Amino acid sequence: MPPEESRYPKDWLKVDERDWRRMGQALNDGDAEEAGFWLQQAVEKYLKAYLLSKGWVLRKIHDLEILLNEAVVHMPAFGQYGIVCQRISGYYLTERYPFVDSPGLKLDEVSGSRDGVKGLVESIRLELE
Repeated sequence: MPPEESRYPKDWLKVDERDWRRMGQALNDGDAEEAGFWLQQAVEKYLKAYLLSKGWVLRKIHDLEILLNEAVVHMPAFGQYGIVCQRISGYYLTERYPFVDSPGLKLDEVSGSRDGVKGLVESIRLELE
């Protein structure tokens, strides 16, 4: 039986900070696909940490749009991150599944997406620290 995932927001913060650093390192290394994957993972965990702090019941989900929509119930201002979260959700698929004729991610696309969610990430960090 696999171990049970933590339901404590601060545990999720530790892991998402690590994923955020991994994303930065992958950008520095010039690996856009890996950077996009780690960006998606970090944002997913930030949103889950936030939602757990609001009493959300943990479930297996990777779609940032769905997670963000649930977070917007508690913080309507998060709605401004909908488009960038939708884009970042696609990075998970790009890294994990082979697609025919996929143009691949570009470093500037991933770094732009990172910049686009910095406000979301900072808001969650401040609330949960």
